[in-house]
Amino acid sequence: MEISESAVQAASEVRVVVSRLRRRLRELAETADLTPSQQSVVSRLDKDGAASASDLAAAERVRPQSMAATVAALAELGFVERTPDPSDGRRQLISLTTAGQERLQGDRQVRQEWLANALQQNCTEAQRQTIIEALALLEEATRA
Repeated sequence: MEISESAVQAASEVRVVVSRLRRRLRELAETADLTPSQQSVVSRLDKDGAASASDLAAAERVRPQSMAATVAALAELGFVERTPDPSDGRRQLISLTTAGQERLQGDRQVRQEWLANALQQNCTEAQRQTIIEALALLEEATRA
């Protein structure tokens, strides 16, 4: 199957815009002192709940030693805590602390407010509706 020129152009433009948006959103949040892997672990724990270090390593596709270092750094910052796994006392579960949840929520709110303000100031209502529709199409296209 040959890929159309418009599909290639759309893919390129989406990639560029998403990269710029990610960089800008990263700049806004306090998470600048967190590495991308630490940010990813905090987000995963918020979304999926407590997990073992080995489960996190598998989900993040990193070596267990790398995940151990990431978890240790987050624990030192007070963003995660370790508790015994009730179903297997040999394992520990890692979960977000209140400080970790507050940090994540604060960062999300800052990014959400900035983006909403940028869309309000730079786009008409019709353009914002077009963006919503385009994102729904993009979501559908990437489910495969």
